Amino acid sequence: MTATSTTPVIEPGYLVNTAWLAENLHRDDLRLFDCSATMVVDPIIKQRVQPERSAFEAAHIPGAQFIDIDAQLSDRHHPIHLMLPPPEAFKSAVEALGIRNDSLVVIYSTGTPWWATRVWWMLRVYGFTNAHLLDGGLAKWQAEGYPVERGPAAAPARGEFTVAPPLPYVAARADVEQALHATDVRLINALRPAQYSGEELPRKGRPGHIPGSINVSAASLLDATTGQLLDDAGLRARFAAADIGPERAVIAYCGGGVSASLVVFALMKLGHPNVRLYDASLGEWGSAPELPMQVDV
Repeated sequence: MTATSTTPVIEPGYLVNTAWLAENLHRDDLRLFDCSATMVVDPIIKQRVQPERSAFEAAHIPGAQFIDIDAQLSDRHHPIHLMLPPPEAFKSAVEALGIRNDSLVVIYSTGTPWWATRVWWMLRVYGFTNAHLLDGGLAKWQAEGYPVERGPAAAPARGEFTVAPPLPYVAARADVEQALHATDVRLINALRPAQYSGEELPRKGRPGHIPGSINVSAASLLDATTGQLLDDAGLRARFAAADIGPERAVIAYCGGGVSASLVVFALMKLGHPNVRLYDASLGEWGSAPELPMQVDV
């Protein structure tokens, strides 16, 4: 976004800034969500998603509801962690959150924004296009002096949500295997450079990256000072430097389909015509010894 923080801005279907949200907090159709979580190391299962509900109750934007992504918006019956729920389960979950077909949804998190873009991506997969990321999240909201509430949120009225047939924004293992030998598909690894190279060991599975994939870390798409998404010119430059253009399809992945959702969000915002998220990511690929991994250290 190029406007100042005092100018209300909405990029329909993608971003709102803090000034816009402050002006629109009392809209009847607004559904506002904090979906903050932290991936923590567990000595038994190696990794665990910790919902930041206590942080939400300590301070959240007025009117916000809390989303526990792991408990509410993940396929609890899938062997891979954090997978996209099937259609009817997703419909039931978002209706319980109060989302309607005519809602305007704004999503934020207290730390990195990819928990919010993960929810945005799931809504897009099922045909809902009126969801937005709050640029800069709660940190920017508080830094600019806007009010916060404390305590748990009141239960919302149940929504009525129509689930469309899943749109082609999801990649499966077979798609990635095929992409290994394709010249018209770019694989993007969204993890930190040390995780991509294999220097930093993963929480589970094998180190390194899928052969042929390039590293565009999710954090590199953000302003390091404000936590805001780079403007469109900055995003284009970042992707151009990695030789990513609209002429080739993109499959983005990470450790568990979370940080890569920011790459998908950014490319779709720029109008890229063919972007998918490998939902199971290295949680599946890195744990399958028959599949190749590359280490650069």
